[in-house]
Amino acid sequence: MAAIRVEVVYATPGSLDAVELRLPAGATAAQAVKASGICERHPGIDPGCIGVFGRRVTSQTRLADGDRVEIYRPLPIDPKEARRRRAKGDR
Repeated sequence: MAAIRVEVVYATPGSLDAVELRLPAGATAAQAVKASGICERHPGIDPGCIGVFGRRVTSQTRLADGDRVEIYRPLPIDPKEARRRRAKGDR
């Protein structure tokens, strides 16, 4: 069976945890996240909030060779609210 190479990443304001993996062809995003071990190193993250190259995907999305799976953090503030505050001069 052929293998694919994927990278799984999780970024925090102060660090980046990136793992390169070789998985069987047809592997899903959820399988890549699990195989990376990132969830064990960063308790409390939501492994279901993921994307591939900046586009949200489901955990069952099949990966292709060279894909970059990104685990997203929740936003600290709604982007619309942040713009409103900046427009009013609040930071």
